[in-house]
Amino acid sequence: MSTIESQDMTLEKLFDEFYVIPDYQREYVWAQKEVNEFIQDIYEEFSEQIQNSYPEYFIGSIIVCGRGEKFYEVIDGQQRITTAYLVLCAIRDYLLTINPNEPIEALKNKIATLYTDNWGNDQFRHRVQLQYEESRGILENIALQADLETIYLTRSVKNIQNAYAEIRSFLSSNFKVDEFVVFNLKKFYAYFIKNVKLIRVKTASVSHALKIYSTLNHRGLALDNMDLLKNLIFTKAKQKNYDQIKVKWKKMIDLLYSSQEQPIRFLRYFILAKYAEDGNYIFEKEVYDWFLNNESLCGYKNEPILFVNNVLAAAQAYVAFLAGNNIDGTVNRYLVNIRNLSVNVRQHLILLLAVNNLPQDCFVDLCREVENLLFLAMLTSNPNQKAFDGMILKWAGELRKITSREDFNQFIANQIIPSKQLVADKFEKSFYKLNKSSFQLYQIKYILAKITQYIDEIAWGAGGGIDDLRNYILKLELEQILSENPTKEVILDFDKPTEIVNYSQRLGNLTLLESPIKSALINSNFTEKKLGYTKSRFLLTRTIAEEIYVGENTAINLAVKDLKIFEKWDSQAIETRQVILTQLAKKVWDVPE
Repeated sequence: MSTIESQDMTLEKLFDEFYVIPDYQREYVWAQKEVNEFIQDIYEEFSEQIQNSYPEYFIGSIIVCGRGEKFYEVIDGQQRITTAYLVLCAIRDYLLTINPNEPIEALKNKIATLYTDNWGNDQFRHRVQLQYEESRGILENIALQADLETIYLTRSVKNIQNAYAEIRSFLSSNFKVDEFVVFNLKKFYAYFIKNVKLIRVKTASVSHALKIYSTLNHRGLALDNMDLLKNLIFTKAKQKNYDQIKVKWKKMIDLLYSSQEQPIRFLRYFILAKYAEDGNYIFEKEVYDWFLNNESLCGYKNEPILFVNNVLAAAQAYVAFLAGNNIDGTVNRYLVNIRNLSVNVRQHLILLLAVNNLPQDCFVDLCREVENLLFLAMLTSNPNQKAFDGMILKWAGELRKITSREDFNQFIANQIIPSKQLVADKFEKSFYKLNKSSFQLYQIKYILAKITQYIDEIAWGAGGGIDDLRNYILKLELEQILSENPTKEVILDFDKPTEIVNYSQRLGNLTLLESPIKSALINSNFTEKKLGYTKSRFLLTRTIAEEIYVGENTAINLAVKDLKIFEKWDSQAIETRQVILTQLAKKVWDVPE
């Protein structure tokens, strides 16, 4: 007996039977574009009739597994089946809107049939059933013409609801209400169920169906790598474990989407962190193939549940790191800082995910080193991207093995410090050239915030909000000591008036200042601004205007010893402060001499 049956069939014949979308499948993902293309293409074929002859329209293949008489589990094709089912519902509803008494029992029968349950009650049996809970509810409500507003709006629910609305809109646009609307719409319905065809591939087992699905899609069909991987895992797992795998996989996907993160990007970083070696760089499009070719390395064949647990744990860590937290949910100041440095940077996650049993204090130190490295790389553009990625992979391979403070310190000494030494000279030269246009505004604020925070922590110690860089970036304003739009008097008073615009943009001309003070100093000269700066609680800004001395050898004196008071604000003052900030930056970002 053959284990694979292939059948050419119309939608009319297809919906004589019943289809279940299992809960381990991905949810309904078609958006407006895909739905519109589906029904528009069918409508165009319908419109090209020749007399009473209509061309057939092929919508592809589906893969199913038998669940009993006339019941099938859909392994591939759920987007098309669900959309076709929604078309039937939309046609029914539009016809009944036009004429509530329209005899369309055959159409209704393609949507649901009545049967008697074990207690003798009449029940509806829907031709298409979704088994993931939220979406099952919305599809049943559409089939039953029930209220849609009460359904909890998950991503899948929204997609189904939007798909139904798009189809209804399409029908009302192309079948205007007139004396022929019912006639024309029923003709379209007849074409839809009798001329739209597909090939149904039926297998004897779910495992066999999943293997066919993976094989077909591995051979060139552009489907989602995440779905291919999930189905690959199911082909290796025992059916009794499907529910457990399904729940954990969905939890992982939902977690990443709720954090506005692409699952495939995460999975790529997961591979690079946990398995890849220096030189074995992969791209997103290669993720599925990588897993297909590295079965023994990952262990998803022999221990699929353990593998999915590991992926879920990594996803939870990944999302925590992106949010600026440790795995346990506590705030990690250095990961917060990285978010303030760049909202798009991701390479550091490879290093953080590579860690297995590293002591927590070492992990925090690693995050600090990573923040420093990212800023050094951003400032110096050295090494180039390819070399930087290769270095990250090399370090990830080493971090997987480190479990003690001693080994971690050795890693820092042998890998991190030498990499910083390579760019130390370029760092100093590049920082000295910084101006307001060197980076985006939020990054300039990050730089000044880090230096301001560094001085404050020496003076006051950590805590009290000082250790949270966001209190500097979000609550303080960027102040240009020499105004970007100086008055005529300021220009004439400046020692290099033809270069005043360039000097106004230099980092040495910038500082952070409380909003009320800044507002009061608009259009003020330097003498007036100095009075305002003395009212700032931040030492980096206050010392521009006044000497701060608190006893002998105090923490405050130590904090301000490298800072300078300025009697006037000219090109030399800006140059001098640029040098001061450069030297402080080397300490802030731990750049070796």
